[in-house]
Amino acid sequence: MPKALPVGMLPEVLKEDDRPKWDNKFQYILSCIGFAVGLGNVWRFPYLCQIYGGGVASMAVSFIVGLYYNTILCWVLWYFFNSFQDPLPWSTCPLNENRTGLIEECCASTPVNYFWYRRTLNVTTDITESGTTQWWLVLCLAAAWAVVYLCTIRGIETTGKAIYVTAFFPYLVLTVFLIRGLTLPGAVDGLVYLFTPNLNILKNPRVWLDAATQIFFSLSLAFGGLIAFSSYNPPKNDCEKDAVTVAVVNSITSLYASIPIFSVLGFKATTSYWDCLDRNIISIINAFDLPEQSILRDNYTTWFESLNLEYPDKIASLKLKTCNLQEFLDQSASGTGLAFIVFTEAIILMPGSQVWAILFFVMLFSLGLSSMFGNIEGVFTPLMELNLIPKSVPKEAISGVICLISFALALCFTLRSGSYWLHVFDSYAGSLPLLIIAFFEVTAVAYVYGIKRFSDNIKWMTGRQPNLYWQVMWKIISPLLMLTVFLAFVSIQVQKQPTYSAWNPEYKDFPAKEEKLYPGWVVAICALLAALPSIFIPAVALYHLIKRVVGRQKSSMDSSL
Repeated sequence: MPKALPVGMLPEVLKEDDRPKWDNKFQYILSCIGFAVGLGNVWRFPYLCQIYGGGVASMAVSFIVGLYYNTILCWVLWYFFNSFQDPLPWSTCPLNENRTGLIEECCASTPVNYFWYRRTLNVTTDITESGTTQWWLVLCLAAAWAVVYLCTIRGIETTGKAIYVTAFFPYLVLTVFLIRGLTLPGAVDGLVYLFTPNLNILKNPRVWLDAATQIFFSLSLAFGGLIAFSSYNPPKNDCEKDAVTVAVVNSITSLYASIPIFSVLGFKATTSYWDCLDRNIISIINAFDLPEQSILRDNYTTWFESLNLEYPDKIASLKLKTCNLQEFLDQSASGTGLAFIVFTEAIILMPGSQVWAILFFVMLFSLGLSSMFGNIEGVFTPLMELNLIPKSVPKEAISGVICLISFALALCFTLRSGSYWLHVFDSYAGSLPLLIIAFFEVTAVAYVYGIKRFSDNIKWMTGRQPNLYWQVMWKIISPLLMLTVFLAFVSIQVQKQPTYSAWNPEYKDFPAKEEKLYPGWVVAICALLAALPSIFIPAVALYHLIKRVVGRQKSSMDSSL
């Protein structure tokens, strides 16, 4: 992005530099869309629908969230490699497992849960039990970072080429899933569930907080990646049109992704509902010695009500399950739970499940990879532009060091307790810091740099003055909304003790997860993760203030001499 221009001094042409440029405008827009459209559009937005019917600082957030994203890529790679097995390894419990208790763990839960928590994560029962690194996850993590390095080896010069594949492929797969999903039984029920609003839920302030957090995460605001990408544009650029385009495409993608997701989830819910009815039907037929096919799914309710009136004690002794389609549709999951458990359970039930599994996990990998381009660029560009690294150092070496350090730090997520720590990073490093950084960014532009100067710069770039809507949003609405969301977030957090869900086969309600309190030292780490990216804002401001004061004192002393 061009340097701030003083009011009244808007040159016709800025001095050209030797920085790389985008091959064309479409490549830039595609890179921004690929960065903004990520995993959150596929698994966070549908989840919310289901349950509710600064430079250095941004670099820190990009770095931390980059660790999160690439760990997800590591898990996706593991599932992708296993998708080539027939049958899929998460479709049945292993019969040749020698370790005591594991077969019981699988039978007590589901094969999908078992494959995720035991065969993939080999998770511990408590966050304080670190365990050892899992070699298969270490290899997948190394492979994921190697792919990221190859794609970002020379900044936008290489990511600009790779983005054509990583940005378009997810839309292709979503379209294929959309066509297949709409043909599945129960797809209509899933879509009705998606598009039926519950207006009463809007009274819950948590809804608005989650919506604001989703927008920040989905649009990749305050990460620094969008600013880094934009800095490679020519000075004369219609930035207003770019911003609107990326925001609109991102929102449309969230809605578009929700349709195939809910079609498949509706299919899964319907299948589970039918299974529930079939088990009850078999129990009733055996108990009353009725002919086969006498009770069908369509007339089950009539038979049940009739028999319950005549033989209430006998019906009660059968301990039949309550089968309600709405309850199966209400079974929500987000993030890794949606991708690696709920959706994989649905894929098992689909004809040609192996092909669908491969397509699904390649799509997730492409989504995560295109988002990683922006995260790496959000670290790479400031290091180059702030002259923190000598110009003589090759770009390949800088990218390599960034990826190598990130890989080393992400090894903690390959521990047996790694999934718990990933949840900590996701909850505390990628939410509150984004609000704080974005608040200070918009406040600094509106009240420190000044709306008048900023509007003049925009006019010089685009040829038109920003209208009243933009100026009101920058100066009043946006800071006020972010401050409100921040206060609401903090108030909700202080009202409850931080907890996490642990997978514990010894838990009395297993396979339900056991809710546990974070120990004090983990809470301290949570607070540190939330504060660390944001602390750079006052720290850098204080540094420049001291530097300016010292400079003025030195100038005064020189002039007096």
